Amino acid sequence: MPYETTEAKIFACSQSTYLAEKIAETYGVKLGKVITSTYSDGEFQPSYEESIRGTRIFIIGSTHPGPKNLMEMLLMIDAAKRASARHITAVMPYFGWARQDRKDKPRVPIAAKLVAKMLEAAGATRIITMDLHADQIQGFFEKPVDHLFASTIFLPYLRSLNLDNLTIASPDMGGSKRAYAYSKAIKSDVVICYKQRAKANVISHMELIGDVTGKNVVLVDDMVDTAGTLTKAADLMMERGALSVRAICTHPILSGNAYEKLENSKLEELIVTNSIPLKQESKKIRVLSCSDLFADVMYNVHHNKSISSKFVM
Repeated sequence: MPYETTEAKIFACSQSTYLAEKIAETYGVKLGKVITSTYSDGEFQPSYEESIRGTRIFIIGSTHPGPKNLMEMLLMIDAAKRASARHITAVMPYFGWARQDRKDKPRVPIAAKLVAKMLEAAGATRIITMDLHADQIQGFFEKPVDHLFASTIFLPYLRSLNLDNLTIASPDMGGSKRAYAYSKAIKSDVVICYKQRAKANVISHMELIGDVTGKNVVLVDDMVDTAGTLTKAADLMMERGALSVRAICTHPILSGNAYEKLENSKLEELIVTNSIPLKQESKKIRVLSCSDLFADVMYNVHHNKSISSKFVM
């Protein structure tokens, strides 16, 4: 008797419930039911409240630190494996711990590699994520990884602004490849910021490579954490004669006093996705939804259809 393909089921980790609901709505299924029991010491246990035997399931959850979010994803995957799910796809709009993708000094971990192995050990058979901090993290997995680009969301919005003398900027040398890809797509110039750090999240010096005089500048990055780099770059560019400075950042981590920095900066607008829920509202932040992108890719993956059209760059 041939195996009959059943429709996929979608479940959410607690930190990504809102996004998962939007994805499930676009996909055309109801979000699966999961309950989480919590012990008095903080230990928690997720439980699927419906049968998932023989099905493909998608578990949606960004793993931004702290470690609870990653642990919840691992427990959800393990529970699905033990409940005999046929395929277990971890949908991680934001792949946390990705900044630790190599040893940049002695006696430090490569956390991104460790997380990849933990996901596979838990039972994930596929990973879907968006705008990894470093592309090579895909190679840390032995399972298929669909690495989506938020440019499919940002480029139409950028074109809708109809900005004259548009220039794409990278806030650091490491993001130059991403900036050049955007500039190629919209046929614009590129400038790059060169920064030196005193320590993690602390910039000691920043310089600008390129001319921004009379330009409308759009900074492009994969994430915004403390917003120190973006706000310092925006202020520097305005001092060098830019007409306006906006920023596109896929993942709005926005820790510490990031919101205060944004409000006090010369940055006109910060454009982000809802891969991570915002901690608070801000008139300077515009959120573009990534739910349609993920729903389309998940549907095509389940039905063995091509997803190459989703890779703009």
